[in-house]
Amino acid sequence: MPAFALDPEQTDWCAQLRDLAAERLRPLADKGEPGRVNRALIAELGRLGLLDRLFTSGALDLCLMRESLARVCTEAETALALQGLGAHPVQAHGTPAVRERWLPAVRRGEAVAAFALSEPGAGSDAAALALRAEGDAADGWRLTGEKSWISNAPEADLYTVFARTAPGAGARGVTAFAVPADRPGLTGAPLDMLSPHPIGTLALDGVPVTAQDVLGEPGGGFRVAMGTLNLFRPSVGAFAVGMAQAALDATLAHTAQRPAFGGVLKDLQSVAHQVAEMALRTEAARLMVYAAAAAYDAGDPEVPRRAAMAKLLATETAQYVVDAAVQLHGARALRRGHLLEHLYREVRAPRIYEGASEVQRTLIAKELYAKSYAGTNGEQR
Repeated sequence: MPAFALDPEQTDWCAQLRDLAAERLRPLADKGEPGRVNRALIAELGRLGLLDRLFTSGALDLCLMRESLARVCTEAETALALQGLGAHPVQAHGTPAVRERWLPAVRRGEAVAAFALSEPGAGSDAAALALRAEGDAADGWRLTGEKSWISNAPEADLYTVFARTAPGAGARGVTAFAVPADRPGLTGAPLDMLSPHPIGTLALDGVPVTAQDVLGEPGGGFRVAMGTLNLFRPSVGAFAVGMAQAALDATLAHTAQRPAFGGVLKDLQSVAHQVAEMALRTEAARLMVYAAAAAYDAGDPEVPRRAAMAKLLATETAQYVVDAAVQLHGARALRRGHLLEHLYREVRAPRIYEGASEVQRTLIAKELYAKSYAGTNGEQR
């Protein structure tokens, strides 16, 4: 399938997802408490089969789900994505016992998963992790340190935790562990953030883990993290595209009926050109997201670069589109509870998490130079 076109079945499925989001997910999201895990919403995602599909489909399907849900209910989109982000390392790298213990419950929406990578001193620089894993595979490890900015913390049931098992080894000294929330020594606290989804801190004081809890191989945690992020980065772009499209839809409706200077707003050339620019950037971002997702599904070796490009373009575009939409709506868009007020708070975070925009630019440049200088003697081609 060409990356730039969806077939009729995919288009219909996206429309069905938007209808489900409006009819069954939006009401549950409205009943939730901002900044807290909405277990009723997650359970409904499980009943609708969306969490199961999250783990059985490819990157393009994941993008279509996230974009479609984000256009109608960002809370549902985020709940779905966080389940995938937290549990994907378990699916891809967990032992049979850990997979059997957790994946069915996560897919049903009965267990909440979280991806615990960032620390107070190590956000986008995953190789700088300081949380210590003391011990060895034979006798087990004790995890000691802090995690911060962790989505679904401290309310998750299962955490994918990245810890340093080899001091001074950089990225090669990190190991990933599946850590149940009820392990002794694991505590946490919520953070009051600009965006309304649940984020918190974790404190690990000698938390016990064993070889059965290792995801992948000891010392292979960086690969686990990057493999997960390469899958989810294009879909962060899809989330952003969904928000941009929601802002554009609202702007089209508003400018077509808002009286201004003897006509309506859309009759003003400056407004029409602004709306055209919003639509242009949104569609360009959408196409790049779809292309990156299709490349992941095809096993393209350039996935890291394409995923970074998709996330960068889409998140920066969404910030622009939502801001422009607020400007065209005027003061009404600043009222608490307005769609654009909500989107304005939601749209800022994706430019930071899963690798800030600056990190994406660094990654893109690194991949470009590596390809340019590839050769038997390192000479530029």
